[in-house]
Amino acid sequence: MGAVVIMPTYNNAGTVGAVLADLVKYSEDILVVDDGCTDLTMDILRTFGFSELSGTQKHFRGKKVLRHETNKGKGAALKNAFTVATKAGYSYAVTIDADGQHYPGDLPLFVQAHREHPDSLLVGSRNLESENMPQRNTFANRFSNFWYRLETGIRLEDTQCGYRLYPLRDCGWSKWYYTALYEFELEVIVFAAWSGRDVRNVPVRVYYPPQDKRVSHFKPLRDFTRISILNTLLVLVSLLYIKPRNFLRLCTWKNICAFFDRNLIHVQDSNRKIVFSVWTGTFCAFLPFYGYQLILAVFLAHLLKLNKLVAGAFSAVSLPPLIPFIVFGSYWLGCAILGRECLVSLNEMTFEVAGRVLQEYILGGLVFAAVASSLFAAFSALILKLFRRG
Repeated sequence: MGAVVIMPTYNNAGTVGAVLADLVKYSEDILVVDDGCTDLTMDILRTFGFSELSGTQKHFRGKKVLRHETNKGKGAALKNAFTVATKAGYSYAVTIDADGQHYPGDLPLFVQAHREHPDSLLVGSRNLESENMPQRNTFANRFSNFWYRLETGIRLEDTQCGYRLYPLRDCGWSKWYYTALYEFELEVIVFAAWSGRDVRNVPVRVYYPPQDKRVSHFKPLRDFTRISILNTLLVLVSLLYIKPRNFLRLCTWKNICAFFDRNLIHVQDSNRKIVFSVWTGTFCAFLPFYGYQLILAVFLAHLLKLNKLVAGAFSAVSLPPLIPFIVFGSYWLGCAILGRECLVSLNEMTFEVAGRVLQEYILGGLVFAAVASSLFAAFSALILKLFRRG
């Protein structure tokens, strides 16, 4: 695979030895990030044959230690390790925690999932009903899963597990990611999904020791606040940029033709049903209720058991550049029906006159919508008769 196992650690001397004793059975290429440890972690690493990675050493194989003089946080440790591993020529990295929660024996599960999905970012999915699983972890994971789905549209069973397989190529670890602590692991899978990379879960085991033997550097108030702020920003970016970007990417001529082919030419509905759906959509498009055309068209199509996609699509034919002409045309038509003169000067505007203008505009808008939608429906009926049966 061209993969290296990366294990960040900060004062996990009580567990790191047991993790490594099992881990070396499965991989010869292991990069441990000593994130400013002040305990005996480095001594334990030396007993397993680990040597420190020098600053000029770009290519390495085997068991190495990347040292931080001070504690920088898990996110910074992972980013630096990814950068070093990428420069060393590795294509993938499997990350595993040093606190003993993860089983090195589950590494073959990632290998198998990688073979089936070679370009995917794989995230371990823990059994949240495991023995000694802290309740706050269960809540935090479900909370994170909800926000991840809102931000990306992807449903994962576990978005917080640190047992993962990352593709390293073309990811720009040192350049594009901004967080340095625990929230980095959320940020990276959101950005991966936004860039079009497949993100999926791999079921893994998890072990939580009893409370009195548990070592955790997660600070609930600080880290939960940082994660919440990050989620807020990611949701805003998703709503203001990612979702509009994705929609515009879909609006190619090929996709538009495919949409009409799928939902108009080769749809299973009868011609009559499609024509009525077109009429409903265009009728709503030209109604004098701007801003609500799509909602109204889909609601009426649902109520009348018509094709909601067709009705919704044709509710967009009232394009913004045409709106001033449609508004004036509706007003002019209303005046013509009632036999009144068009008011073109705002100097003559009073509440009484404004009420009259609104009456003329609404009447003209209804008639205009009925006529325009009938023309669209007639043209659609002709097209359907020429290109399909039913």
